Amino acid sequence: MVHDLSQHHSIINHLVGQLRDVDRQGDRHLFRQTLERLGMLMAYEISKTLNYATTSVQTPLGTADVQESTDQIVLLTILRAGLPMHNGILHMLDLADSAFVAAYRSHHKDGTFEIKLQYVTCPDLTDKVLIISDPMIATGASISKTIEAISEHGTPDKIHIATAISSTQGIEHVTRYHDNVEIWAGAMDDELTAKSYIVPGLGDAGDLAYGPKLQD
Repeated sequence: MVHDLSQHHSIINHLVGQLRDVDRQGDRHLFRQTLERLGMLMAYEISKTLNYATTSVQTPLGTADVQESTDQIVLLTILRAGLPMHNGILHMLDLADSAFVAAYRSHHKDGTFEIKLQYVTCPDLTDKVLIISDPMIATGASISKTIEAISEHGTPDKIHIATAISSTQGIEHVTRYHDNVEIWAGAMDDELTAKSYIVPGLGDAGDLAYGPKLQD
C-alpha cells in the first residue's frame, strides 16, 4: 500500500515545500529541523495503523481508560541523510528500539552504480513493526538492499517506509520485490535524471543536512 500524502491537505505539504525551496536550503539547521518535523508527522500518520489495547492510568482524581499501542516497534534509518527523520519519528514513538544501516552508491565508469552496505546494527525483528525512514527513494535500490540485509535478524510483522520524496519508479521497485510494505511519501515525482536523482526532487538530502562530501 502506498500513501501519497501530498494528495491530502495537511501541514506535511508545507514542510515538503520548504525542503524543496532552493532559497531556504542554505540553512542546514533549518533543513534538518524540517526533516525532523516531517518525521514526527509521519509517525503520527503511521500510529493510526498500529494495534491498541485499553489500559488504565491513575489521575489525581481517579482512573482513566486510555488506548496504548501493543506493538513492539523498531525504527531503522539509512545513514546519513535519514538521521533527522529518524529522530523525529523517535520523538513520537519514544519506546521504540533503533536500527542503523550504512549504505552508499558505488559508481562504475559506465555510469551505472550498485548499492553497497558497510554497516548494519539491528535488534531482533521477529514479529515487530519496522519503520524505515529515508528522505529520498530514487531507484528504490537502497531500501530493497536494506530489507534484504536485515532479513537475517528476523521477519517483521509489518514494514512501514517513511520518505519525504519518492520517485514513482522507486515505489514500483520496492513494492515489486517486497509485498509486506506500506509506504508513506510526502510527495511523489515522476522523473529521474540519468544519474538517478529525483526531478524536481530537492537535491541531495544528505549534503543539504550535513554538508557536501568528497565521495560521489
